[in-house]
Amino acid sequence: MQLEIERKYLVRLAPDDLDSWPFEEVRQGYLAIEPDGSEVRVRQHGSNCVLTYKRGSGAQREEVEIQIDAAQFEVLWPATGHRRVQKRRYRVGAAQIVLLDVFGGTLSGLLLAEVEFENTAQSAAYLPPAWLGPDVTADSRYANRNLAVHGRPAD
Repeated sequence: MQLEIERKYLVRLAPDDLDSWPFEEVRQGYLAIEPDGSEVRVRQHGSNCVLTYKRGSGAQREEVEIQIDAAQFEVLWPATGHRRVQKRRYRVGAAQIVLLDVFGGTLSGLLLAEVEFENTAQSAAYLPPAWLGPDVTADSRYANRNLAVHGRPAD
């Protein structure tokens, strides 16, 4: 099982040059969400489809990703019911990539950014660019699974 190390930021205003960065449309739905932070989700981004198991919360979580094909995704998608998010994910930056999610649907107007790291020392030393807002890594209301179930948090 891999260890995912990431920090998440609430973004108030996207960078001016956002349209110049590559992006993918993402459909993500949850098959299972457990009180201990475990989740099983399916995600389609571009032509790529993945079944993911995650466990834990905050900046470090265990993660297993399994590639699935589009037909398998479509079979599983209805089981996600009303536990879904849709977003456009931009890859912003060169040296340290910021994954900027611009949400659609019922979460329209919400912008969140994730930055992934190889180790905890990199995470601790990271100085975010000025356009990133408050660090919400520890705020479970901004976890995608909670956004899918409970909607946008009141700020």
